[in-house]
Amino acid sequence: MRTIFVTGFPGFLASALIPTLVQRKASPRRVDCIVLPHLLDSAHQRAQEISTKADCEIRVFAGDITDIRLGMGNEYGVVTKECSEIFHLAAIYDLAVAKDVAERVNVDGTRNVLAFATDCPELDRFHHISTCYVSGRFDGVFRENDLQTGQAFSNHYESTKFESEVLVHDAASSGLPTTIYRPSIVSGDSHTGRTQKMDGPYFFVQWMLAQPRIAVMPVFAGSREATMNIVPSDYITAAIATLSTGRDRPLRVYSLADPSPLTIPALTQLLAHATGRRVLRVPATRWLASALIRSVSHLHPDMDIPGEAVNYLAHPTHYDCSNTLQDLEGSGVACPPFAEYVDRLVGFVRDESGFGRRRL
Repeated sequence: MRTIFVTGFPGFLASALIPTLVQRKASPRRVDCIVLPHLLDSAHQRAQEISTKADCEIRVFAGDITDIRLGMGNEYGVVTKECSEIFHLAAIYDLAVAKDVAERVNVDGTRNVLAFATDCPELDRFHHISTCYVSGRFDGVFRENDLQTGQAFSNHYESTKFESEVLVHDAASSGLPTTIYRPSIVSGDSHTGRTQKMDGPYFFVQWMLAQPRIAVMPVFAGSREATMNIVPSDYITAAIATLSTGRDRPLRVYSLADPSPLTIPALTQLLAHATGRRVLRVPATRWLASALIRSVSHLHPDMDIPGEAVNYLAHPTHYDCSNTLQDLEGSGVACPPFAEYVDRLVGFVRDESGFGRRRL
């Protein structure tokens, strides 16, 4: 039986992606997931929930992408024999991650999953979930065919995701049929606001809600002109499922980004309205803004905003998504404007964490 192999389960995006994958025309109905041993109980529970709703079979295997042969033991051969597609989502998504941890998971892990791919005799395609931020701090428009441009990086997350994508490009050049997806900053579901991890735009929602009535927002060089590119998770999963059916090119790269991202001032105004706050813009340097965020985060029991998030308030890169728009045309899949779902993101934060009821 042909199967889909997924890494990153039972993570939020992998869990949301599986039901959309098995609904594709002529898609395999069996999904094999590699899961870290300490997550097996939650993975089995989530697999049961998804398989019941999506009418598919999900098999869970203990393993670790940082180990040779993915740490799967004798089950390695069973899984490789039937695998027809690989969706590699497992990665460290943390702006403050240590270099050695990021390299072990994002780079070595991808190298091991690519080795797994070479052991799959029935493999049709390798799908790699990367990030727009392989661009680093590229100044200008970063196109889908761009990768190695001499860019500088803001953190080890960006640099190691870049290194992992270089490995995938090398494998594609050696004959591995490959699709690469580069999401920008991913929020929760646009219909519910639900997410598994309060990061990305939720950092700034928390920042607003933690301050009573007037929210201080640091402003520094580059932040007035910059944009923040945010996309909801349901758009990401729908786009990946739709685009993954294209097999006519040996390598295709898609930027899953908002084609019309908001500037930082426009985004701030939307968040202020949604949270019921008035914004007080305070001139600062990037270093002072980062220090302020770190110090304030320590004062609130539910807020964990890394100082590194400040870099995305003055990000110099804009993302071309021509391939994505072209290949999604007519599918009904499109990125909704942030203004259409910001209230749901804020509502989720209020309901889940108590922000807006407990303030600094």
